[in-house]
Amino acid sequence: MATALLTVDLDALALNWTNLDRAGGGAETGAVVKADAYGLGVAQVAPALARAGARRFFVALAEEGIALRDALGQGPEIFVFNGHMPGDAATIRDAGLVPLVNSIDQMVMHVEALPGHPFGIQLDSGMNRLGMEPAEWAALREIALAQNPRLVMSHLACADEPDHPMNRVQLDAFREMTDGIEAPRSLSATGGILLGAAYHFDVTRPGVGLYGGLPFVDAQPVAHVDLPVIQVRDVAPGETVGYGNTWTAGRPTRVATVAGGYADGIHRIMGPHAYLYAGETRCPIVGRISMDLIGVDVTDAPEVPATLEFLGRHQSVDTVADAAGTIGYEVLTALGPRYARRYTGG
Repeated sequence: MATALLTVDLDALALNWTNLDRAGGGAETGAVVKADAYGLGVAQVAPALARAGARRFFVALAEEGIALRDALGQGPEIFVFNGHMPGDAATIRDAGLVPLVNSIDQMVMHVEALPGHPFGIQLDSGMNRLGMEPAEWAALREIALAQNPRLVMSHLACADEPDHPMNRVQLDAFREMTDGIEAPRSLSATGGILLGAAYHFDVTRPGVGLYGGLPFVDAQPVAHVDLPVIQVRDVAPGETVGYGNTWTAGRPTRVATVAGGYADGIHRIMGPHAYLYAGETRCPIVGRISMDLIGVDVTDAPEVPATLEFLGRHQSVDTVADAAGTIGYEVLTALGPRYARRYTGG
């Protein structure tokens, strides 16, 4: 088979959730499964997280909530970060979603369209992305709290940097806006959990750490990508490989051509800095990454491999991301539909 294989380890996913739950110090631990569970398949990932113990789930869009409700059935709460957008009322009602309203306008829209339907509130504690600013919240606070919101949350801008002063600024702002309320509060995603107890509040919302990404350095790898070798050839010194003749052999080189490329989310820009693995042997990519094919120097491998590892035990999503000058989130969510997918454990 000349199709790259994406293996998702559901046991590793569940272990990452359990360890982040323990790190949360008694706060209830939810799970962020937006963008099709960071590209790994919400229909398989969300039930595995529910079996691990998650009862509150978070998506970006109401439309994502439909697929998640189908995967989870009734019971778990599904929160929508983007809140109540025009045209969402039927979806929110029918799928039993909880919009996290971001403005007075969204609040009015929600209570007029779905009176009595659960909602949560998102506050802007300094990120200037989504949520009510302090003055807006002050005007709405008593009215909103009287309707028993299911959650009041905000989002940290710099939690991946533990010493960044913005973390404390946002913590203080969130406390100023919410201290004394009875509704459950949530401030922390993965990075915030790792900042310590002051940031945990009542509910945490781990995302990328569940899937093996930083800043959760102890995360187990969840996504494993293996690329099949299509052809192996010997390249003489002075010969080139790939489009544009960008790589020239400096020694007799054995080059494997593997099935994978930027159509599979393997970013073209990472070519000169990236490696694949043949067993324990690190093998550099040579030449440009094209749409469907990649050349790899396997000269030092003890034998001609049938597949080469792109993600997994030897390199994490963040190692790969560094080669592309990006972040692990982008590597995960870019994994395309051409992979053969296999789910293990769970």
